[in-house]
Amino acid sequence: MRKIVALLLVVVLLSGCSKLVSAPQVTVQDLSVVSVDPTGAGMELYLRVLNTNSFDVKLQGYSYDIKIMALPLAKGGAREEINFPAHEETDVRIPVRITYADLLEILKRKPDPDRIPYQVAAGLDLETPVGQMTVPVKKNGTYAIPKKYRPAAIFGKIADFLKF
Repeated sequence: MRKIVALLLVVVLLSGCSKLVSAPQVTVQDLSVVSVDPTGAGMELYLRVLNTNSFDVKLQGYSYDIKIMALPLAKGGAREEINFPAHEETDVRIPVRITYADLLEILKRKPDPDRIPYQVAAGLDLETPVGQMTVPVKKNGTYAIPKKYRPAAIFGKIADFLKF
């Protein structure tokens, strides 16, 4: 009988401890093109993480799924450790790689380059003092392609190069 009471006490204490950990507040700050090269485009998803707990939590890894105009654009993840200090904000950059084949599928739909709809779904895998937790991140928005990365600008540079 004492073993059962002790086991119930441990279960109650552990379930109460998990309530002491609150999920950090994660906001999507930006999604931006950072490079264009012969294999595709490099983008970065910028997140801001506010750890509202009185103790540090540590990022163990992340996953993401990005859609543009409801088309799957990029999906991936990585194992990466980042410490989120107690009561502080930390910026996180998630690199995203996009192939030209994926970009062509979007261009076929002739989007408005100033207002391309996107959806981001991500998950941050965190280690806390009482165990693991995954914090979901979701964001819908519109993206404006920077002028220097628009097809007309890129083709113009190629035409200028070929004139030599």
